[in-house]
Amino acid sequence: MMNWNKITKVLTIVGLALSLASCGGKNANGEKQEKSANASHINVITRENGSGTRGAFVEITGLLEKDGDSEKDTTSTEATVQNSTDGVMSTVANDKESIGYISLGSLNDKVKALKVESVEPTASRVASDEYKIARPFNLAFKGEIKGLARDFIDFIHSKEGQKIVEDNGYIRIKGDKSYDGKGKKGKLSIVGSTSVAPLMEKLKEAYVKMNPDVQVDITANGSSAGIQAAAEGTADIGMASRELKDEEKEKLQAEVMAKDGIAVIVNKENKLDNISLENLKKVFQGKLKEWKDLEK
Repeated sequence: MMNWNKITKVLTIVGLALSLASCGGKNANGEKQEKSANASHINVITRENGSGTRGAFVEITGLLEKDGDSEKDTTSTEATVQNSTDGVMSTVANDKESIGYISLGSLNDKVKALKVESVEPTASRVASDEYKIARPFNLAFKGEIKGLARDFIDFIHSKEGQKIVEDNGYIRIKGDKSYDGKGKKGKLSIVGSTSVAPLMEKLKEAYVKMNPDVQVDITANGSSAGIQAAAEGTADIGMASRELKDEEKEKLQAEVMAKDGIAVIVNKENKLDNISLENLKKVFQGKLKEWKDLEK
């Protein structure tokens, strides 16, 4: 006869093990991390070092703190690191207890954006400076930019280019003149921010339609990588979703192509609707660890 007591105990142990075993990626130090089994524990999702979105986020929220003569990113080492906008969105969409941040222009209905200081993250709120977590999209280049690269940037700043910016949920910054530089030929290499890249793909598509003999290659590998490529001359243009640092400005020129908000996102089933900048900072520092602490 079967010993049902033993079978029940085995099934209970197996069920408990399965509920605890859930891979959570890597933490901020690049170490393998397991997700918390505590259903109310906040799982913090951040971007990798070198990400322009992370750079802007930590600066605006106060996570970048003075450390002697330098500055230190105080994001919790327990935070899970994702290397792209899509990686953050996918993680948050599939984890009820997670919180992350992404480009506002990349926001979709798979996740939920929180209000920050009771202000909804929208393009109009960013344009009016009501929504505080915002940054520029920069195009970086070495020396005086000429030829095809100059023409492409002029297209981005034109009425046609800035309409594409606006139509894709970003904030336009120029656009008084129409583009009239059709018939160009050649090849462009554009490297950098994964947040800027989706918008750049839309701009490329429109530009190449008017200039079919132009090839534009876009590589999305992070703002710092784009800035480095532009400085080294391995890319014509570097995409950066943040302000350039002082040392970068010594090597490169930059022009703003658009303005973008950074949306703080949670799972769609999360009941939280609003968060203060102070609490947001504490969450990403690991000082607030439970969702119930944000509901007080």
